[in-house]
Amino acid sequence: MQRKYFVVRPGTFRLDGGAMFGIIPRPLWQKVAPPDQDNRINLALRLWLIKTTNKIILVDTGIGDYNGSKFDERFAILGGQNATAKALSEADGLRPEDITDVVISHLHFDHVGGLTRKNGDTFCSSFPQANLHLHRQHYEYALKPTERDAGSFLQNYFLPAIQDHEKSGRITWHEGPQGTILSDGDYKLEFKTSMGHTPHLMHAFDSHFFYMADLVPTASHVHIPWIMAYDMAPGISTINKRELLTFCLEKKLTLLFEHDPENWGATIKYDKARDQFSCEQIFKQAALGAQPIGTI
Repeated sequence: MQRKYFVVRPGTFRLDGGAMFGIIPRPLWQKVAPPDQDNRINLALRLWLIKTTNKIILVDTGIGDYNGSKFDERFAILGGQNATAKALSEADGLRPEDITDVVISHLHFDHVGGLTRKNGDTFCSSFPQANLHLHRQHYEYALKPTERDAGSFLQNYFLPAIQDHEKSGRITWHEGPQGTILSDGDYKLEFKTSMGHTPHLMHAFDSHFFYMADLVPTASHVHIPWIMAYDMAPGISTINKRELLTFCLEKKLTLLFEHDPENWGATIKYDKARDQFSCEQIFKQAALGAQPIGTI
């Protein structure tokens, strides 16, 4: 069977533009991300879907649909009920029950929220048949974050889903700075971690694509100094970005952008004279739903 790749966009949301671009002055960042009257910019929720011979793999899960109207208004969340399931249906008619493996880059609410669904007055996993892949050291950090980033980890929502996978024996813990997430015949999905945004953020990649998650959330963030104010260690993020962008360039991997409102990914180039990375070819996705990005 041929491998098939999709980007899945279940919804959109907004975050403060200044927070998204850190020390970059507003006159610069507003050219690429015009803010609304509350200084918020449009962002995508974009997942990576891979179909191999025996596996259907989903990387990250979006924000969820159970947070309440106050939360949804604060972050201008659009997508509606069952947004991830609806978006998956556009990828060869898939259902959440068809997913064999879910890989979570990190446990911030806009990345792990879709792992959980509301079941009456309780919460449970949205992907009951899937094996869940988590980085053990990141999970341990997420249970005891600092006061600065505690609001990004909504334990009351993600813990019930993780516990569901633990009870059913459908969880794989990963450790260290790099490793193999899973294999299926000659297909291998691997990971590298970054430490600047949040400790032990797990970036999934294979021989064609690299999921940048929040280290490079949009095409504009390919520029090394463009670091989010959300990052716990911005200086470390610059080191992580240089290392991982160099790796992608050497391996000729296409970057996948989780939050870019218009572009699902890009190939990159490096200007040695200016010591600068930039996008070479950019690939568009503005609409909600699933979009094929390759068959191999």
